[in-house]
Amino acid sequence: MTLKFDIPRPDKELIDKAKKVKQAYLNNCQTNNSQRIKAINFMAEALRNNTDKILEANKNDYKIAEEKGISKALLSRLKLSKDKLDLGINGVRQVGKLRDPIGELQINKELSTGLILQRKTVPIGVIGVIFESRPDAVMQISSLAIRSGNGVILKGGSEANFTNIALVDALKDGLKNSGINEDSICLLTNRKDSMAMLNLEKDINLIIPRGSNELVKFIQQNTKIPVLGHADGICHIYIDNEVDIDLAIRVTLDSKIQYPAACNTIETLLIHKDIAYEFLNKAIPIFNTKNVQLRGDKRAKSYGIQFSANDEDWRTEYLDKILSIKIVDTLNEAIFHIQEYGSKHTDGIISKNDKNVSKFMNLVNSSGVFHNCSTRFADGFRYGFGAEVGISTQTLPPRGPVGLEGLVTYKYFLSGEGQIVEDFSSGKKSFTHKDL
Repeated sequence: MTLKFDIPRPDKELIDKAKKVKQAYLNNCQTNNSQRIKAINFMAEALRNNTDKILEANKNDYKIAEEKGISKALLSRLKLSKDKLDLGINGVRQVGKLRDPIGELQINKELSTGLILQRKTVPIGVIGVIFESRPDAVMQISSLAIRSGNGVILKGGSEANFTNIALVDALKDGLKNSGINEDSICLLTNRKDSMAMLNLEKDINLIIPRGSNELVKFIQQNTKIPVLGHADGICHIYIDNEVDIDLAIRVTLDSKIQYPAACNTIETLLIHKDIAYEFLNKAIPIFNTKNVQLRGDKRAKSYGIQFSANDEDWRTEYLDKILSIKIVDTLNEAIFHIQEYGSKHTDGIISKNDKNVSKFMNLVNSSGVFHNCSTRFADGFRYGFGAEVGISTQTLPPRGPVGLEGLVTYKYFLSGEGQIVEDFSSGKKSFTHKDL
């Protein structure tokens, strides 16, 4: 399916909103670490104080979405329970405990006597984030943006409008009370604005889309603003012939059903032929009790799998309790399959053979490669980042779950005493290139 949207020019109201965020960012990038930590703690407290209001707004969104017949996967992402909200608030607080990402001295070098070159980390600027029906993303993205000295423009799915408004209102109250400009966070609520912001290259420095494959690709193709993100989350686990069967079942099950709608959930299971019968004989009944529909290739079906898998299944991100299964003859075949059909997101191997593990981990070109553990660990919070703005599957950094370090860039600072290049070209002066 190809998405078709008009790309409108931004109207005056949107331009004004973007410029307010930009001005707020220019103030934020001058704040010190203590001020930004204070802001994060005030934001978390404001969320806590507005818990009832936020949960009530989410109930309204969920009811409307149900009545519209929205898919189970999206409903799962939309629902914000008390526990989920508490987890999000704790994530905000954790962001405040992370080391300051701004002003890190990466290079400190004397080019020549009195001519000093430094490279320091700096905020990116204004970040535009377009995301699906996950209101907890509002908390994650906003806290990371403020902690890293940036401004952020948010556009969530329309199905979560009430929840997003309640969350952003609380976050802005926290900012205001902390002394940081509340315009640092801006929420857009209509599709026209989310498309028009693609033409705000003068005011937005980075776009992060979090949504369907089609949406991400559309944005990548229709803006001059740099885009960070991933289109697909087609993740795999390969079960080697030297394996603990019970461990393999435990890890595979969690990787599929812990949260089926997540981008780090596995969609395909690759099983070595020597272990296939033993594994499937034990695993199929367990998956059946968890209401997971198994789809297998010809050999997998011969071991008791009911539904057939075809080439389209290998390319599909189900976001549901569906798992395609392929029997492979060798480790190399498994690696080739992942290279052919994977999305460079997260892929894992379950094995007791160190040589095979090393080969898999080194050759599979994904942002995360795991050994003997669930792919669901591919998450900024679980990595200790506090939160994430999304996951990037691009080869160049940032890659994988993007936390604070992905929301800063660096700048070169050169300080001299009247030096000119001609003196060095003529040989009058020479470079020392000495690390300080």
